[in-house]
Amino acid sequence: MNRKTILITDDSTALRTMLVSIIESLGDFRIVEAANGFEALRLLPREQVDLIFTDINMPDINGLELISYLRNNPNYRHIPVVILSTEGSQSDIEKGRSLGANEYIVKPFNSADLKNIIHKYLD
Repeated sequence: MNRKTILITDDSTALRTMLVSIIESLGDFRIVEAANGFEALRLLPREQVDLIFTDINMPDINGLELISYLRNNPNYRHIPVVILSTEGSQSDIEKGRSLGANEYIVKPFNSADLKNIIHKYLD
């Protein structure tokens, strides 16, 4: 069975490190990291990604711009995208979902939330 690949896109190194640690504890996943949407877009042609976690507030290309690009590109529109953000207002959540995010988790989150989402999309 092929290992599933998860892309973590967040400009916070500390948050990426924490996510990697949590995801590694949940199973045998391949993890790739990007510090912003631009890096994520550069990685995608070279990686077979099965799930994307993205922050919204990042330099260069933010998470909402990244989602818009993914949903408008036939090569990537099938990949589930989960927003992890400190922006937790109803309008932020609705905007993320309207652009095509599958899930929206407000930081701080707990590892059970991540576990449920990973199993929902990768099992």
